[in-house]
Parts: sequence; structure tokens; C-alpha cells
Amino acid sequence: MQHGRKRLSTALVGLTLVGAIGLIPTSPAQAEPDIDDVEARVDRLYHEAEQASERFNDARIELADLQKDLAALNADEDRQDARLDAVREQVRDSVVRQYEGESISAVGQVVVSDDPSAFLAQMTTMSSFDSVQDELFDSYTLETKALDIRAQAVAQRAADVAETKEQLAEEKATIDDKLAEAESLLDRLETEAREAVVSRDSSARTAAPAPTSVPASGRAAAAVQYALAQVGDAYVYGAAGPSAFDCSGLTMMAWAQAGVSLPHSSSAQFSSGPQVSSSDLQPGDLVFYYSPISHVGMYIGNGMIVHAANPGSGVTTAPVMSMPYVGAVRPG
Repeated sequence: MQHGRKRLSTALVGLTLVGAIGLIPTSPAQAEPDIDDVEARVDRLYHEAEQASERFNDARIELADLQKDLAALNADEDRQDARLDAVREQVRDSVVRQYEGESISAVGQVVVSDDPSAFLAQMTTMSSFDSVQDELFDSYTLETKALDIRAQAVAQRAADVAETKEQLAEEKATIDDKLAEAESLLDRLETEAREAVVSRDSSARTAAPAPTSVPASGRAAAAVQYALAQVGDAYVYGAAGPSAFDCSGLTMMAWAQAGVSLPHSSSAQFSSGPQVSSSDLQPGDLVFYYSPISHVGMYIGNGMIVHAANPGSGVTTAPVMSMPYVGAVRPG
């Protein structure tokens, strides 16, 4: 009888376990991502995209320089080719005359020359025709070597251009991938949560409304006025206005209003003027962030900068030390 009760108890335990297992979901529902975690990851992706964007800007500047070099080398090669053709023609005529048994003395050259005095002035001695031929062939050899050197330089520059274009394509793909990943993270959130992330990102970078006026003077005043007028505009990687900017595009266009030409690159702009300490910042100074440098803003006074922040914040203001500070320069 006890054995029967034991079998019944075992069966009931088995049924209980089966029922419990049946209540366990076959695939757990995907947990909603934590807003703080998403915000941090989106910020990181935006920054990685900006790093790629600034490398893209650097490569674009390099490509423009390489293309100028290539055009100059091509023109130089064409001139050298023309000189070689001229010498080649002289050599051919000389070979033909030699083959026909013609031997013109130096005195004869003076006689048949259109300008005998000029011919004599070019000759230090009354050399033989064979000597003149030797010089001609030496000239041909020299011009051929010169053309070969220029051709090699052209080929190298052309290879550099192709490599830089590949780098541009790679950086553009990186930008697109990082933005797509950030958008995918935001899409996983409900509408309200997504708006909260974007709003918190914007408010975290903006400590106060943009000032209506900044005590700047000279050319810096024009640069600051332009930059502040763009607050609220969109952030677009590689853009330089009129209604969207990236960080170096904004500072480049702002200083252009003051007649100062800056490259469209934060790292290149770091060499655009003398460096100034953080304690000596004046409105209009450019302030740089991250190592290697991948972001730039413009100081507007009271410990604040105006900058094109990221796609979530656009052009806005922020505390000067709100990002990893590297240094500052004073253009103009």
C-alpha cells in the first residue's frame, strides 16, 4: 500500500513539473532597453560618427591638394614631353645626315647659320661636327631621364589620389553605419522614451539660452555673430551651411564672415592661429576637444561655447568644459 502511495506521489510531482514548464514562455520577451544606457550608447555612436566625419574632412582636403599636385605634374610632364620631342627631332635629323654621309664642319655651320654670331657665341671652341652630335645625344638622354622622373611622379600622385578616394568612401560608410546603429537603438524605444533621450541629450549640452549679444570686437565679432545666428540649425556630417553644419563647418563659415579662411577640419583648424590658454579665452577663439582632435566649438564668453554638437542637438551652446578639452587657438 505504501508503494502505491509513493507511485501516486511521484506521478503528481511529475504532473506539477510539466504544468510549471508549460507556463514558462518558450522565448522571453525582449526587454525594453534602459533609457540611460541607450542615451550613453547613442552619444558614443554620434561621437564615433563625428570622428569618422572629421577624418573624412581631412581626407577631402588632402584629395584637393593631391589633385592640384597631379595637375601641376601633368602640365610639367607635357612641357618635358614637348622638349623631348624637339630634341628627338634634332637627333633624327642628325642621324639622317650621318647616314647620308654628310659631314658639316663647325665653320660650315657658321656659314649656313641664319645667325652666325649667335652660333659662335654658343660655342666655346671651333669643335667638329661629331662633337656637336655628341652633345645632342647627351641632351636627348638627359631629357628622356627628366621625362621619366616626371612620369613616375605623376603615377605616384595618381595612386595617392585613388587611395585617398578609397579612404573617403570608407569614412563615409563608417558615418552611415554609426548613424544607422544610433537610429536603430532609438527606434527600440517607445515614442515618449525616445523623445526623452533626445531632450535630455539636448538639455545636457545646453546650459543656458544663446546670448543675444557677446562683447566681441574686430573680426571676432562678425564670426561670433554668425555662429550664434545658426543656433537651432541642424547638424549634418560634412555640411557647412546654409541651414546645416558639422562642427568644423560652422566655425569655418563663421570666420569666413570676418574674411578669415579656415580649412573644413577640426584638426586642421587647430593650426589656424596662435594657441591661447583656457584662462585667456576671448569670444571668437576656437576651442578643441578629444584626442585625437575631432570636435571644435567657438568661445562666446562666460564659460560658454557655441558649436554644432551632433544630430540630436544640432547647433547649440554648451559649457566650455562639457567635453574633453584639448586647447584653443585665436584665428585671424
